[in-house]
Amino acid sequence: MPRAVRERQMMDAAVRTFGQRGYRAASMDEIAELAGVSKPLIYLYLNSKEELFTACIRREAQSLVAAVRAGVDPADPADQQLWHGVGAFFEHTRGHQDGWNILHHQARTHGEPFAAEAAAMRDEITNFVTGLIAAAAREAHRDPALPDGDVAGLAQALVGAAESLAGWANGMPGVSAREAASTLMNFAWSGLENLMNGERWAPSPRP
Repeated sequence: MPRAVRERQMMDAAVRTFGQRGYRAASMDEIAELAGVSKPLIYLYLNSKEELFTACIRREAQSLVAAVRAGVDPADPADQQLWHGVGAFFEHTRGHQDGWNILHHQARTHGEPFAAEAAAMRDEITNFVTGLIAAAAREAHRDPALPDGDVAGLAQALVGAAESLAGWANGMPGVSAREAASTLMNFAWSGLENLMNGERWAPSPRP
């Protein structure tokens, strides 16, 4: 069997095992059995459990980022770009729940270097969303209407909300990826539109 195919089998088994059992509880014996290979073969390809887990994080992160980018057509209006990007995010996390569990939970709770790998993925998505929000501002006004700090802050808030909502939606059988995306857009787009129109919320003075 070609090396690439064998590696994919091992990685698929590892993602399933780590995603369902967690990094600590997962065993290399279990992964080898699920992949249909010997444990020494896994160590031949990937030198340790830590290296295998890191490889899983990287693969799932690259897959998620690629899905979000592929969902966006630059020719679409700005709101549609954001809508399709958000939709692609929820479709992917719903369809790859073991991978999402690794990225959103396992990698972040087991320290370095795993947390750094997940953070790099989050930064890439946030930077991409920042560009979409900036494009929305340019589309609504002939020149950028939002300060860079607002754009960056909104992107951070949107990605954080998407991550939290994906964790909730994936545990709710009656909530589709499209419904989750609609919830987030209804929450985020109205606020973004208000900002672009110069309408900002401000607290009322206490009596």
